[in-house]
Amino acid sequence: MTGGGETGGGAVAEGFRELYGYAPQGVWAAPGRVNLIGEYTDVNDGFVMPLALPHTAVAAVSRRDDGQLRVHSADADQGVIQLGVEALEPLSDTGWAAYPAGVVWALREAGHRVGGADIHLASTVPTGAGLSSSAALEVVTALALNDVYGLGLAPRELAVLAQRAENAFVGVPCGVMDQMASACCTEGHALYLDTRDLTQRHVPFDLAAQGLQLLVVDTRVKHALGDGAYAERRAGCEAGARALGVRTLREVEYAHLFDALGRLADETVRSYVRHVVTDNHRVERTVALLDAGHVRAVGPVLTEGHTSLRDDLRVSCPELDLVVSAANAAGALGARMTGGGFGGSAIVLVEAADADTVTKAVGEAFAAAGYTAPRVFPAVPSAGARRIG
Repeated sequence: MTGGGETGGGAVAEGFRELYGYAPQGVWAAPGRVNLIGEYTDVNDGFVMPLALPHTAVAAVSRRDDGQLRVHSADADQGVIQLGVEALEPLSDTGWAAYPAGVVWALREAGHRVGGADIHLASTVPTGAGLSSSAALEVVTALALNDVYGLGLAPRELAVLAQRAENAFVGVPCGVMDQMASACCTEGHALYLDTRDLTQRHVPFDLAAQGLQLLVVDTRVKHALGDGAYAERRAGCEAGARALGVRTLREVEYAHLFDALGRLADETVRSYVRHVVTDNHRVERTVALLDAGHVRAVGPVLTEGHTSLRDDLRVSCPELDLVVSAANAAGALGARMTGGGFGGSAIVLVEAADADTVTKAVGEAFAAAGYTAPRVFPAVPSAGARRIG
């Protein structure tokens, strides 16, 4: 298995000094996330249950009061990008810099006096793996600016502003789960989040104490089918809510799902509704199992969730399906794709003693299918965004 974790704050601070010629005011970190259960539910005001990864975006930052924003990434083949904060425009083509720039724009649009900043970033969150590398960039920028400008915003408020940056400035119609996970998760816990009112509870998820591991399997693929498919599914869910006379699918109770499905004429919309309502129920079942200490019993719920994502929402792909089938055949407790789908990553719940065996089986299955070898690493429930230097 391959690892990875937090980029050292000292190295990022030194990179800042080399770029800008002076020491930063501080260094901050924000993690990527993996979602245990509850997929495509956050855009329907539903329940989700992410956990933060040890992989982080790290930012060394100092404020500027001249209206200039200078951003640089150790991970991009570009020099320093300089933008005027007064001239920031949503949906402008600024590449990766749109994420930190969008946060500055969102803060200013919300009435916060952010004059500018010097920012140097580095990240260990795998890109393109469905692990929210973009949310990590947004949240670390928001937290740093919150501190250097003394804005006094709570983590939840920072998450909402970061989501606003991605929705309105970058142009991705994501829900709030990724940013909330990056901003609010705590070590050793999964975050049980109600995306309708943003109430949250940290549910103990100490896998090591149970002799378990949660593996992330990055398939290293992203299919073009995913382009625009997220928005199409979101629109289909909204059409289902309108047809059922509710504001969002969150209002459709699991106990009444059969009746609700009978009122929908469009088979595609019906299948989307079925997935969202049943996945909300799977989140609630998972919370109940964890509260009762039945961690191993979560495995079959994961596999059930994958079947729904594959058949009802139709956002899986052959590589993700192969991870699930090969892992379960090798003795995993359960597995499912996680994130937006069409590539990216799957998660696999295993006995710790079986982790190497399951990893080997998945790798061999990929080799036999002619696929690129996947990247596999344990998902250790980690801390949310914080100052580290």
